[in-house]
Amino acid sequence: MTTTTRPAVLPITRIPSSGLPAHALVVGDPARAALVAERLDDARRIGANREYVSYAGNWRGLPVVVSSHGVGGPGAVCLFGELAEAGVRTFVRLGTAGAMARGVHDGDLVIATGAVRDDGVTQQLVPAEFPASATPEVVLALQGAARAHAAPHHRGTVWTRAAFMPGVLELPMKPYQAAGVLAIEMELSALLVWAALGGHRAGGVLVVDGIAADDLVDESGASTYDPHRTVVAEGVERGVVVALDALYRLAEDEAADGA
Repeated sequence: MTTTTRPAVLPITRIPSSGLPAHALVVGDPARAALVAERLDDARRIGANREYVSYAGNWRGLPVVVSSHGVGGPGAVCLFGELAEAGVRTFVRLGTAGAMARGVHDGDLVIATGAVRDDGVTQQLVPAEFPASATPEVVLALQGAARAHAAPHHRGTVWTRAAFMPGVLELPMKPYQAAGVLAIEMELSALLVWAALGGHRAGGVLVVDGIAADDLVDESGASTYDPHRTVVAEGVERGVVVALDALYRLAEDEAADGA
């Protein structure tokens, strides 16, 4: 009889193969993962490979993981899968997004209740009619944390789209605006569908870093997109605290339910 030895680290993210905390904050940018880690007590890097950089630490006494997944849904799903294999059960994505609705401003937070599935990966996982819905408890925890920190925020549907810049095809911006979609980003629907398939809890809070309805290029064709502004950095700082506090609230609720 042969036995299989479990690897010490997982192949894609190089994180430990077991024993991770149940709560994770996932972000796109490895630098943002490091920024979050600076907020944690006893933070330590636990894995790094390609765009995937992960830290473990404590927030208000709660063990948490923070990991970066890079740009786009397919690679992000690789991270989510290995985090779950190692022990994570609750996922909150903290990202950036372009505003689509009036009244949603730079630096505001958008708490997603669900996402339009235009992500380029879930179309290969589930039928087109399958929804990308955030776990209600995660939505409420994020909203409660945003209110507690007086963070300007909005709650509703976002649009997850695989292509960052438009090509020759016309971007269906106006129909989604008419339907009340608040913002556009690149990974959240992949998380929500993947989490639903695995029985995990998931949601997302996004920091507005521009107005997606505006032209992203000038008359010469040069990009006008600039997420590196003070108003966005301040929004990210608020988003970090809101997301971490939401994980803490969720853990408290879990403990109360289990009592």
